[in-house]
Amino acid sequence: MTRGRFAPSPTGALHVGNARSALLAWLHARAAGGRFVMRVEDLDFGRVRPGYMERQLDELHWLGLDWDEGPDVGGPHAPYVQSQRQPLYEAALRRLAEMGMLFACTCSRRDIAGAASAPHVGEEGPRYPGTCRDRRVQAGPGSLTDFGRSQFALRVAAPSGPIPFTDELLGPCAFDPADEGDFVVRRKDGVAAYQLAVVVDDAAMRITDVVRGADLLSSTARQILLYRALELPEPRFLHVPLMLGPDGERLAKRHGAVSLGELRDAGVPADAVAGWLASTCGLAEPGERLHPSRLIERFNVARLPVEPTVVTEADLRLLRSTDAVFRPDGA
Repeated sequence: MTRGRFAPSPTGALHVGNARSALLAWLHARAAGGRFVMRVEDLDFGRVRPGYMERQLDELHWLGLDWDEGPDVGGPHAPYVQSQRQPLYEAALRRLAEMGMLFACTCSRRDIAGAASAPHVGEEGPRYPGTCRDRRVQAGPGSLTDFGRSQFALRVAAPSGPIPFTDELLGPCAFDPADEGDFVVRRKDGVAAYQLAVVVDDAAMRITDVVRGADLLSSTARQILLYRALELPEPRFLHVPLMLGPDGERLAKRHGAVSLGELRDAGVPADAVAGWLASTCGLAEPGERLHPSRLIERFNVARLPVEPTVVTEADLRLLRSTDAVFRPDGA
């Protein structure tokens, strides 16, 4: 059975780009007759804000989405909040240490940025130059805690060579994990990093299909590396295009991007928002209003755009104006 998921981070309001990714992930699972999982990725403790998890879940419900498992409904793979799943990440780290894949790193962001051998800037910033690669973590009792958590991060020594995979929308892809450098799997504060946590959780929750934004495409090779090292089943991947501002940059507040909460507070009907989001990816006609459930029979990966969607200021003005854009069916 298909098992999909959406995994928001409670660090801010859900904007329309987040909402479209959630909608497409939900449609992908529902169109296949599968189950949909909601998981909250709250490991970025410095940016997590109280109450945002509940607010985000409420806004997604308002949009018309539901889920079979999640922090508010439970399920067989609970807990569905990452901060409550640390023992699973520690177990995975021990396995990686046993394989000799981990090393302790003392480098700061400034150290990495200033390294002459780190000119490449990738998804996570300047490429790590390999300064601490000789500090391999030995397997055994206490081996991970021997390295003071306030001083060391743990990185995977990334092997060189492309890792091919097939994206359901983009087709054949290949990335070399070494291009981004040795990557962090446990931060200096002792908390699991994104690349490890997402692999462990998707495997533990038996996620078969990962639908997410194209900004995470290059992470896929690193995650496949971890799936294979940990002998975990690899999901299928579908990376959907981003929504960009008029300047070609990722949609953000500086573009006047609106959140689901702002739209709801402005009185824009949920079916109008769902219709607009669907129209930006070829699943609805402009101005069409409909509940997400009516999109299930229309969903087809082949209809989705490959290129990013540019949202202009005019689009955003119209999005806020129910009289100008959103009219009931047949009006």
